[in-house]
Amino acid sequence: MGDSGETAQAQALYDARWRRIMDCVALRQPDRMPVVMYATFWLAKYGGITFKEAMYDYDKVAEIAERAVLEFEPDGVSPLFGATALGRILEALDYKQLQWPGHGVEDDQPYQYLDREYMKPEEYTALLRDPTGFYLNTYLPRIFGVFEGFENFPVLPGMFYFRAVTGMRAFANPDLRKALRRVLDAADEVDAYARRAGEWNKRINGLGYPLINGSNSGAPYDVLADYFRGATGMMKDLFRNKDKLHEAIEMMRINLTRMTIANARASGNPIVMLPIHWAPDAFMSPKQFEEFWWPSFRQMMLDLIEADLIPMPLWEADCTKRLETIADIPAGKCIYWFERTDMVRAFEVLGDVVALRGNLSPSLMTTGQPEEVDAAVRHLVDNVWNKGGKLILDTAFGIPDETPVENVRAMFTAARKYGG
Repeated sequence: MGDSGETAQAQALYDARWRRIMDCVALRQPDRMPVVMYATFWLAKYGGITFKEAMYDYDKVAEIAERAVLEFEPDGVSPLFGATALGRILEALDYKQLQWPGHGVEDDQPYQYLDREYMKPEEYTALLRDPTGFYLNTYLPRIFGVFEGFENFPVLPGMFYFRAVTGMRAFANPDLRKALRRVLDAADEVDAYARRAGEWNKRINGLGYPLINGSNSGAPYDVLADYFRGATGMMKDLFRNKDKLHEAIEMMRINLTRMTIANARASGNPIVMLPIHWAPDAFMSPKQFEEFWWPSFRQMMLDLIEADLIPMPLWEADCTKRLETIADIPAGKCIYWFERTDMVRAFEVLGDVVALRGNLSPSLMTTGQPEEVDAAVRHLVDNVWNKGGKLILDTAFGIPDETPVENVRAMFTAARKYGG
């Protein structure tokens, strides 16, 4: 009977927390302001372990992440285990686009993304004509060591009749066969990680805490810029390869949307986190933003909404000058998470369109005192929440790695003190 009662209580708490978030999305006033937790390497500081241990030691990071959730009792929590314990699978895949604690950087240093040209400008045509073939023969071997040898993967489009039969000879190539075995072994490691992450998510749900999102994706322009062309190449393409770039953005939108809908439905959670990298005011002109960036992302959000999902872009850096443009979406369907954008101004422009999330300053959280964190929360409550804004309180982009634990406690305490 005791277990049954505890389960019922946990379910009631889960429902209440989830309702607060969904009320904000629907632009209804919940019973109090929800506050959520997003963290990665801060968990190492909280648990007294190295960043490397947080990435590789499944048992330790699972226990520490659960302990943090139980102490701070957020209304929504990011998939903390899955977002942190990535070391084994990155190593198994021999991932080339990133350095991580203990692998390219010191054990207590964060990620270092390697911004390089992973697709050459003359390869736009190959990507557009046969995206899957380009991935298999060219892109995956460049970003994963285990795929080296897939340059010999057969060209499948155009195979027919006996040519399809004899085309299978490519799989006798020793380099391809070696790569296939390495990929299968890496897939086993990824599966083990995914199972453990799913178990952690399920346990946290069972304790009464909903996930603030179940899946992640990206903006079409950003995916091309960050992971294919690189920053320098993409900025040149705005002038030198405009037509191909437009085509590639549209192709990426279609494929990203299809993948995102499938992943979100598999997760069972309708909220999709969409980290935004190239939309900030400083990165391109308003004209370029409205031509190259916004149309594809807006359509992607509309397609996700049509699939009964809730887009949650994380607008990194300062996007204050974009607010009027990005307001052009259906009301009551999205969460906009702002990192450094003026949240009061965001509320003035977007308050009747989207729920807002964020955005306590990283420098304040890292170097400030608890009383300063308290004052910053009160500022957001007084100027957004108490004026009708549907604010989901959080830090700017997750809890910064160096944040003192007492500042996190101050954030959660102030949220309940002022936002009730």
